[in-house]
Amino acid sequence: MDDLRDKYLTAISGAADEAALEDLRVQAVGKKGEISLKMRELGKMTAEERQTVGPKLNALKDEINSALAAKKAGLADAALDERLRTEWLDVTLPGRPRRQGTIHPISQVWEEATVIFADMGFAVAEGPQIESDWYNFDALNIPGHHPARAEMDTFYMHRADGDNRPPHVLRTHTSPVQIRSMQDQGAPLRIICPGRVYRADYDQTHTPMFHQVEGLAIDKDISMANLKWVLEEFCRAFFEVDNVELRFRASHFPFTEPSAEVDIRCSWDGGQLKIGEGDDWMEILGSGMVHPKVLQAGNIDPNEWQGFAFGMGIDRIAMLKYGIPDLRAFFDSDLRWLRHYGFSSLDQPTLHGGLSG
Repeated sequence: MDDLRDKYLTAISGAADEAALEDLRVQAVGKKGEISLKMRELGKMTAEERQTVGPKLNALKDEINSALAAKKAGLADAALDERLRTEWLDVTLPGRPRRQGTIHPISQVWEEATVIFADMGFAVAEGPQIESDWYNFDALNIPGHHPARAEMDTFYMHRADGDNRPPHVLRTHTSPVQIRSMQDQGAPLRIICPGRVYRADYDQTHTPMFHQVEGLAIDKDISMANLKWVLEEFCRAFFEVDNVELRFRASHFPFTEPSAEVDIRCSWDGGQLKIGEGDDWMEILGSGMVHPKVLQAGNIDPNEWQGFAFGMGIDRIAMLKYGIPDLRAFFDSDLRWLRHYGFSSLDQPTLHGGLSG
């Protein structure tokens, strides 16, 4: 056993690589290795011989295994040292430029509108996107026969057989938020209601889901003149021009009386839209004085209070301001489009610092 110990310890010490070390392991303690064969001979010995030889063989086997493990670790360390010596990294070299994400135009315009109206004293109000039929239509003085209540225009939620509860819809405008705000806060009130809305329409300028911002102001001495001033100030700040001219055209909305479509003076110069100049007019929003029935639905006395309301598409005014031709591209998740039309996440819109950076 002393000869075996010296033989294998010397061979293990001189092993040049892990392959040679594995060969030595097989020769020594493998299934047919020299030490393993000697351990099989214990069965032919007497009890007294086994008590003497057995512990020595086990000690030899443990010593060889320990030497093998130590040598294997040493070879691995040597290989790592060699790799570190030959593979080096110059930490003084500049790193790769890290790409920054960009803000979607809808998010940008949403923030721009919020900043402008906040400067005029409007708070932001939010509400659920799944609304009851009453909040979405009835409370806004929209009669049951109105085309907007048809399934070809509105997404109705599925009702199980035998469910007699009032139907729910994906809200078609953010006007239900106005009703909820009137019920919760009463008058006077000054809010805007930005958010997602849903209608069954899809083409170059319409998508089934889009974004609106609506405004509501209620007080005792509010008139159309106040509405006109608010909209002019918004357009002047949003389009970042000094001269803005709006034209109010008589229209009809169930929730306002009188109602007006609002056009803005503009021109198209070489396919580029210019706001505040030229001989063309472009419709940008709808507005009017809040209908007395809508005030009553919001638990506000129309004999004591009055107010104005307006609404515009966030997607639409984003297209107009930033020259985006197709509304459907807003929802395509095309990174190339977003990098082109997106905004830096560090450029927060402010009135004094510039809305669009």
